[in-house]
Amino acid sequence: MKYLLHIALALLWATSARAADEWDYQLYVDIGYGASNRDPSDGTWRSKGTSAVLNEPELFLAMGNLTRNATIDSRWGAEFGLMFGEDVEVRQAAPDAAISNADVLYHLYRANVSYLFGDDGQLKLTGGIFNSHIGYESYLAIENPNYTRAYILDYVPYFMLGVEAAWEVSETIDLAFYLTNGFDYLEYPNDIPALSFRGDWQLTSQLKFTQNLYYGSDQEETDVEFWRFFSDSIIEWSKGPWLVAAALDFGTEKQAEVPGQPRYDWSAAALWLRYALNDRNSFALRPEYYDDPDGLQTGARQKIRAIAGTYKYNFPVSAGNLVGAIELRYDKSTGEEGGFFDQPDDRLVPTQTLLFISINYDFAG
Repeated sequence: MKYLLHIALALLWATSARAADEWDYQLYVDIGYGASNRDPSDGTWRSKGTSAVLNEPELFLAMGNLTRNATIDSRWGAEFGLMFGEDVEVRQAAPDAAISNADVLYHLYRANVSYLFGDDGQLKLTGGIFNSHIGYESYLAIENPNYTRAYILDYVPYFMLGVEAAWEVSETIDLAFYLTNGFDYLEYPNDIPALSFRGDWQLTSQLKFTQNLYYGSDQEETDVEFWRFFSDSIIEWSKGPWLVAAALDFGTEKQAEVPGQPRYDWSAAALWLRYALNDRNSFALRPEYYDDPDGLQTGARQKIRAIAGTYKYNFPVSAGNLVGAIELRYDKSTGEEGGFFDQPDDRLVPTQTLLFISINYDFAG
């Protein structure tokens, strides 16, 4: 598995010898400022994996990506992208658990090659670093109803390292199967690949259901009884200016190195409501909760509840998409180790109120 990226990069180089006009490119920038009624000493939003810098302006993400889409006439495809910013830095793996070259790989937005099989190209194989199939929201804030991502997204993979087999079964059903190195693609706990699955079912023209499953060994102990099971269920309805979506997650993993080998569980849910007033103005509301009673995911035994309200405006620009956002959110964390940092001495307080102002720019060609 650890050599898969090397193979993907070599194939990517070979594919790039084709005509330059077969490649598409994307540039993206995310700059935001989050004002908090709390004042943590290091400016960190506790228990958050993205947009986690508070009380100062921050470049959260800068990304450039090249894509060559596989087609029936030209069946090889490839992607290669680089990214920088605060949202990238916080994703670094612990040195004692990191895969080889993790200090370089975490800057890769994409690094994969793909090939289409079948007369109609209904089967696509992809190998390397690619977008995770788990979760409703995107790593790119501009693509989401709200500006900040939900906790439910910050504790699932945004990226995967391995192989994807995507099968277009019919006009309404898509399936995909995955072999990856684990839940965190920057870590290498053992030599056993993890298994995961995605199923998309377009129930009606407005209603779509997605089921994601993950089953893999994410500890040094590889016996099946210690494998992690994770389920992510998503339903989305959209019609005209309205969008309504909901996600429900559940995970469980027996702990091999904890005395008594207990089973740790966690669960999360979120609801997205968005109304587009017109092509330029939209409003979104997202209530959510994250229950981590054993602290396996967030690092603290806590239950988090939050609500975010967001206004987005699409600026009229001659090229690309320029979106400004204003978001007001309220977070509450309770439990034995719950809370958010606040001075003096970074004491833990149960609630925080945040106001985000952001600019996102996306350009594709």
